[in-house]
Amino acid sequence: MEMEKNNDNAVIKGNQGVIDNQTAHSEHPLSPSPSPYDGQGDAKAFGLLYTVDQVPPWYLSILLGLQQYLTMLGATVVQPFIMAGPMCYAASSLALCEIMGTTFFVSGIATIIQTAIGIRLPIVQGPSFSFLVPAIALLNLDTWKCPADELYSSDDNPDGLDFDEVWHSRMREIQGAIMVSSCIQILIGFSGAIGFLLKYIGPLTIGPVIALIGLSLYPAASDMASAQWGVAMFAALLVVVFSQYLDRVNLPIPVCRRTNDGVRLGRVHLPVFKLFPVLLAIGLAWLLSYALTVTNVLTIETNMTGNPARTDYRSEVMISAQWFRFPYPGQWGVPTVSAAGVIAMAAGTIAGILESIGDYYACAKIAGAPPIPRHALNRGIMVEGFGCLIAGAIGSGNGATSYSENIGAIGITKVGSRRVVLVGGAIMLVLGSFGKFGAVFTSLPESIVGGMFCCTFSMIIGVGISNMRHVDLRLSRNIFIIGVSIFMGLVIPMWLDDNPNAINTGVSEVDQIIFILLRTSMFLGGFTGFLLDNTIPGTREQRGLLAWSDPQSDGLTAASGHMCYDIPYITRYIRRIKFLRYIPISPSYGTTDVDEGPSYGTRRDSDLDVETASEPAVNGSHDTAL
Repeated sequence: MEMEKNNDNAVIKGNQGVIDNQTAHSEHPLSPSPSPYDGQGDAKAFGLLYTVDQVPPWYLSILLGLQQYLTMLGATVVQPFIMAGPMCYAASSLALCEIMGTTFFVSGIATIIQTAIGIRLPIVQGPSFSFLVPAIALLNLDTWKCPADELYSSDDNPDGLDFDEVWHSRMREIQGAIMVSSCIQILIGFSGAIGFLLKYIGPLTIGPVIALIGLSLYPAASDMASAQWGVAMFAALLVVVFSQYLDRVNLPIPVCRRTNDGVRLGRVHLPVFKLFPVLLAIGLAWLLSYALTVTNVLTIETNMTGNPARTDYRSEVMISAQWFRFPYPGQWGVPTVSAAGVIAMAAGTIAGILESIGDYYACAKIAGAPPIPRHALNRGIMVEGFGCLIAGAIGSGNGATSYSENIGAIGITKVGSRRVVLVGGAIMLVLGSFGKFGAVFTSLPESIVGGMFCCTFSMIIGVGISNMRHVDLRLSRNIFIIGVSIFMGLVIPMWLDDNPNAINTGVSEVDQIIFILLRTSMFLGGFTGFLLDNTIPGTREQRGLLAWSDPQSDGLTAASGHMCYDIPYITRYIRRIKFLRYIPISPSYGTTDVDEGPSYGTRRDSDLDVETASEPAVNGSHDTAL
């Protein structure tokens, strides 16, 4: 996500917490001492209050961590709703609640391990849309299609169906596919193979892939919004107004400020609409739905199960949901594995890797961190694979990837501290274990969710198109590749929907693999783009590979004093073991002298309660704190 320079002084001033009273000082009362990385990163350019290694006071860390959690809340809440239909738990509010809690729980785990020992940047992990498309394609197989809707409301249940087992079995299939495909990501990260992939995969491959994620999910948006199009469009309009028209409006927020004369009341100006457009839109649309519900403007029943646009449609889940529920591996049963599912999820894994790489570099730039060394990039991809493995084992129905929204929040709030995101991950863990919290969002009317889909899916399409800025769009070669890739990603899945029995090789397993691959639009678009881009003549500059890879190759330096990327507590020992310099994820990877290296100690500013990096130590070893 690119930072807009036209936020100017109003946003920067407001985010630094300038107090509008007579006792305001010229400097921010919580500003830390300068970081040694200010000269290496972009801390000064972005006016950061806290860079990646600096630690705000504990109370500020909690508030800012909560804000990071709220920033990713909107994109995370909607994903279990998308899978409700294909996974056959749409009729069970309790199942939706439990899956939502599990999603937040595993997101917290993935965020903590990525921030603590992975890429070591303040980057939030959450469920990825890249896994939704192949998952839906897998569940479209005849084997996994849902039972008839009438059975869900049948009193006698003539087929003796266990409806929990209906969606449990589908969840286990998705779990197994994610777990095995995540091993591919772990291997790519551990082996350092990502550099090889970037030589052949460029914007003409990844652009159509991302765009097709949004384009292929439009049926889910239409189905949800059709519950009440008026409410859905009201929610979508609010998102547009808040995020695009009111993004530069700063609202005064009252605060208490400690001064030498005691505690005084003041105010700060924050871009509230830019920080929380989705949450504000959901809240106001929810109020509208509640008003339409209590006045019975929205009728009680429009079908056999009730009106999903009403706020009381899933009200029973608030009673049935447990107060505390701790997700654990195998909670839905032992995961199952099929070749078709693994191959389909592998496409989502590759797309997630390429998307995360861009997020890593954007986060390093905005958080005031030095260029990313090779070992940190490799370790980040590997740890993200472990996050997917954990998500698959516990059973969120999705994997884990980096969230661009939270990177943008760093640029807005001017706080790039790693500790803040660690606290945010802990908040995800706690609230993910609080069953009633998930029940609140489970009761969200479907029409509001549909309105959110209209905006979020549109944004995904726009992100995919924005990747094309690196290529020369004046060339018919590139225009042809883009058009054919997107078109093939749309037309072939549509043909398969109309002709589900068209694939018949005589071997059912092969039929399933071919069906899922041809039904996965992002695979078709990516494969077509990759094939054409690497076979049709064109220079690297025309293909956008130079602009695509140069910023990354500039950051792929050996470990040369970039301590913020080192693994805490054990780096000094790793550097003493010579063979570890050949391991792509080791902090000593690519170095020639494993016994010496720059080191920074830490000091604590007693007045500010902020831990910052101090001057280089005289010894040759160091450790980096969390």
